Amino acid sequence: MASLLTAAALLALVSSSFCEEKQFLQRAGKAFNDRQVRSELTVNNGEKFGNWTWPEMCPDQFYAVGFSVRVETNQYGADDTALNGIRLFCAKDGNRNFLYYVESHTGHFGEWSHPQYCPSGVLTSFQIRVEPHRGIFGDDTAVNNIKFRCSSNPILEAPGTDWGEYGYWSKECLNGGICGIETKMEEYQWALDDSSLNDVKFHCCDKSQQ
Repeated sequence: MASLLTAAALLALVSSSFCEEKQFLQRAGKAFNDRQVRSELTVNNGEKFGNWTWPEMCPDQFYAVGFSVRVETNQYGADDTALNGIRLFCAKDGNRNFLYYVESHTGHFGEWSHPQYCPSGVLTSFQIRVEPHRGIFGDDTAVNNIKFRCSSNPILEAPGTDWGEYGYWSKECLNGGICGIETKMEEYQWALDDSSLNDVKFHCCDKSQQ
């Protein structure tokens, strides 16, 4: 009887593995930076440290349907950096079995969160939570968290930290969706105060008329 139960359990496991959909994920990097952009989404509460880095674009006809963030949790008296990066997941025609991802430049601290996806549709606008400059003796964290609005209306909030306040929402991508990202990043400061991610902007691309 024991051997029969073992065989049945193995059969169930194999069957479930065949039924499970596989997801293929590949970084787009700068390979698709010649994609035509309709507009840029920006907000006015980003911080001042660092420089704008490079854009990364989803491939043609791919749009951002989800995201994850690289976040350093509260360091309790040590140097805090909060949000260090944002990663977009790009899909074509709602097919989430094959995804590209784009992230531009990211910081060195923290771990990537579990991806969050729109239940349907694409990402169309955002807002960021920012802690203002803390002064010469303060611990700057700059961007702490981000929210996205989906074209199907849900709002997704990252599992970031809670210093600072949310600013206004960006404008929306009206005929398509978010298709690229560019970050403003303060490079590693060694023994000085790190703020890491200071601002972000996203690119809008129109849907194909074909």
